[in-house]
Amino acid sequence: MKKTLFSLLAFISLNAFAQQMSFFTPTTYRGAFEPSPVPMWTDSWTNWDPQYTIYPTPTDTISDSITTNTTWTNTKTYLVQGPLYVKANLTIQPGTVVLFDKSAAGSALIITTKGKLFADGQVNGAPIPNFINPIVFASSAVPGQRTIGDWGGIVILGEAKNNLPANAASGNPAGIGFIEGLPTSTNTQYGGNNDLDTSGILRYVRIEFGGYAYQPDKEINGLTFGSVGSGTLVDYVQVSFTNDDAFEWFGGTVNAKHLVSYRNLDDDMDCDFGYRGNVQFVLIVRDPLIADQSSGSTSEGFECDNDGAGSNNTPKTAAVFSNVTAVGPLRGNTQSTIDPKHQRALRLRRNSEMKIFNSVFMDFKRGLHIDGMSTEANAQLGTLKFKYNTIAGCYEKYMVPSVNNWNIRNWFLTNSNDTSTTTST
Repeated sequence: MKKTLFSLLAFISLNAFAQQMSFFTPTTYRGAFEPSPVPMWTDSWTNWDPQYTIYPTPTDTISDSITTNTTWTNTKTYLVQGPLYVKANLTIQPGTVVLFDKSAAGSALIITTKGKLFADGQVNGAPIPNFINPIVFASSAVPGQRTIGDWGGIVILGEAKNNLPANAASGNPAGIGFIEGLPTSTNTQYGGNNDLDTSGILRYVRIEFGGYAYQPDKEINGLTFGSVGSGTLVDYVQVSFTNDDAFEWFGGTVNAKHLVSYRNLDDDMDCDFGYRGNVQFVLIVRDPLIADQSSGSTSEGFECDNDGAGSNNTPKTAAVFSNVTAVGPLRGNTQSTIDPKHQRALRLRRNSEMKIFNSVFMDFKRGLHIDGMSTEANAQLGTLKFKYNTIAGCYEKYMVPSVNNWNIRNWFLTNSNDTSTTTST
């Protein structure tokens, strides 16, 4: 009876959102995967052992900015040396392998506001309809010698809105910023007023061993979105073994489906500066021994802020996530030895207004953390939502450092969430 009930609740919840936002696929289940015998959407394109995958020897070396429309073909293997700024259209054919030179400082792919990336690993019109031939972005190191932070990652910069105030020191007006972790220049600016902006396509893509530290504690992420607009297509993307966050959104409205965060160092989903996109179907898998060791950080499944100060700047960080399965470092055993920097499945803080539905969070030290008075107030007012979710196998199910006697347990249960002490059922 219980399973039937929460399936119905999940169906009602997601259908209500589907009527408002056609992006969402209606579901009758919690978590990222439809029950068997339906095949898992991670089949055929993901890689669970990128350390020992053999990639082709590079044929072409790229080190200069791309300023004219360019196509990279799957008959070649590309080696990127240093930060590569894309200021025009870059098209990458299905099946192409792009390696980033570990010996060249800061090798990365940065799509500026003047450029677009069309990396589509789906082959339309092939003998097999919608044949999948993933595009891979990986370290140049040989199998067995790859490490987190071998190269930077992929950064996409757009012209959608964020909530950054004007900055007299940098000369940036409100809504314009320099992306975190990269040197400041016109190539690393992002933001604007076009929430429908497009930066291209990223579909059936793998990103492996990124997170190069340009400055101490200033790594870039596996995949960074700076004010990317909803005209951009993001679907079926795996980020593995990154030396910072897997996916981070700084403002913008870009939507995404079918995301995999696999054994990354810091946070899996990080939302800041007014990110308001929609994300559905997410798999998170933590490594018990890999966590962020920097003094000011801990490793979370979700870490979401309105901004660093928790201000009321608008637009507010209010992304909608549905159908997440997050597997934490405990792996079904609360007595397991894990890196002490592993912490929460979700840390919703600094005045964010996140909406999270139909998801399963398991095997973390702590489950849901509503962090800070302003974030508590958002939950009580209903601008922050957490509904039809399950938290299982965590030391603490939910927590809040409240001084206003808010009863998070009642709020949690009233919103049709449930808990389990184990993950075996």
